[in-house]
Amino acid sequence: MATEARPDGPRLRVTYRLGCSDLSEAKKIARDIALEQTVELPEGTFDARIEHEIVGRVEDVEVLPPSACRAVVSFELDTIGDEIPQLLSLLFGNISLKRSIRIDDIEWPDRLLRCFGGPTHGIEGLRALCGVDERRPLLCSALKPMGLSTRDLARRCHDLALGGIDLIKDDHGLADQSSAPFAERVRQCQEAVSLARARGGVRGLYFPNVTGRISELEQRVELAVDAGCKGVLISPLVVGPDSVRWITERFGVAVLAHPALSGAYFHPDHGLRPEILLGEIFRIAGSDGVIYPNCGGRFPLTEKTCRAINDRLRRPLGTLRPSFPVPAGGIDVDRVPHWVRQYGPETIFLIGGSLYARGDLVGASAELLQAVRRAAVVP
Repeated sequence: MATEARPDGPRLRVTYRLGCSDLSEAKKIARDIALEQTVELPEGTFDARIEHEIVGRVEDVEVLPPSACRAVVSFELDTIGDEIPQLLSLLFGNISLKRSIRIDDIEWPDRLLRCFGGPTHGIEGLRALCGVDERRPLLCSALKPMGLSTRDLARRCHDLALGGIDLIKDDHGLADQSSAPFAERVRQCQEAVSLARARGGVRGLYFPNVTGRISELEQRVELAVDAGCKGVLISPLVVGPDSVRWITERFGVAVLAHPALSGAYFHPDHGLRPEILLGEIFRIAGSDGVIYPNCGGRFPLTEKTCRAINDRLRRPLGTLRPSFPVPAGGIDVDRVPHWVRQYGPETIFLIGGSLYARGDLVGASAELLQAVRRAAVVP
């Protein structure tokens, strides 16, 4: 059911799943979305110019048997400008407070994508930073647990790097605790990685977690860069997705995005599909790699959803560079070769607990690397 035809330029088209099965009710909800997300006024309280230039346009509504409907609402790009916060507000701001509305798809105009820029390094750039020319997945591990001293964390960082782990990141729970203060931890862990390089000829990188107070974000990233770090970890939903864009534009470092808080958006009939939030919005904001909970681990995403996240991060999207999918969340060391064959070489596998359980981090990491190399060879 096409409606409200207007001649104009490219628009942002958003597909919403509505938790109703009656077409007339769905049309009302779609119109409510168009109003609520733009003018936030009832019918009859704005003029024709505002209707034409600002109010969202309901382009299509259809029933999805047995108990839902689909609505496509488009928005004028000038209502977004070049601001990620405004983009998110327009996509799901006020209507997030209502029920049974889920974003299922977004059609991104090239003009909008150019405004945001996407990843600074992307898959090829991050692979180059790690010095990995072979077409295999990268390996990542997290420094944990919270409560260890800086010295103990640095020792683990050294051993993981010496064993061949490509990226060693802070656990997202490591902040500025007294047990391992941020500045001290960054300095010593970066020194530990440098020592491992000198001893074993490895090229491992350390990414500190810079998530924290906005007032301290610049200082933390500057400290990481000054210490020699080539990238950082951040939780975009904790500090705001625009923080990723700011870090990449201000410092040019690689960014790994952590999915903390994202589960609040993932519901069967409300929120955003994981592949939209993690696979597209995080990428558009500038994430070079996006961590997500792999199926079969501690969290309930399905393999279908994981594959969809992988696809959205890697597939063509305007001129944006592709981003690395980073499956995590309880991946067993013994199962990594299986996932290598399933997800392919343009993946970063984040292995934590099951690697630590092996005891000897250097030996276990080296064995894991060899297993990944074997699994990545195409028969």
